[in-house]
Amino acid sequence: MTQPLTGRRVLIVEDESLVAMLIETILEDMECVPVGPASTIEEGLALARDAEGLDAALLDVNVAGQQIFPVAEALKARGVPFVFSTGYGEGGLPEAWRGQPTVQKPFTEAAIRDALMKVIGVAEV
Repeated sequence: MTQPLTGRRVLIVEDESLVAMLIETILEDMECVPVGPASTIEEGLALARDAEGLDAALLDVNVAGQQIFPVAEALKARGVPFVFSTGYGEGGLPEAWRGQPTVQKPFTEAAIRDALMKVIGVAEV
């Protein structure tokens, strides 16, 4: 049985290497193709603008002390859906970004899967 996220290319922007590795493993378990991980806003922006065939992105809100929103804007401009990850939950987001799918750290594989399926627009099989 094919998983609903099989083959989806998902950009990861996360500055904590252990968390980035965990996300990569979660994505691989869901048969996604991890892109990155980018550990700085600059790397994230480059991938957000130039990476081919992105289906979605997982964005840490605070990357090395900088806010992720320039990367989110670049993805939005390309029509690539994304999910924020933060220790503060949706309440920690600026007003303009509230309502955007958000997973709270520490997250579970199910939370990542559900958020990605929501933004990509695929249903549970």
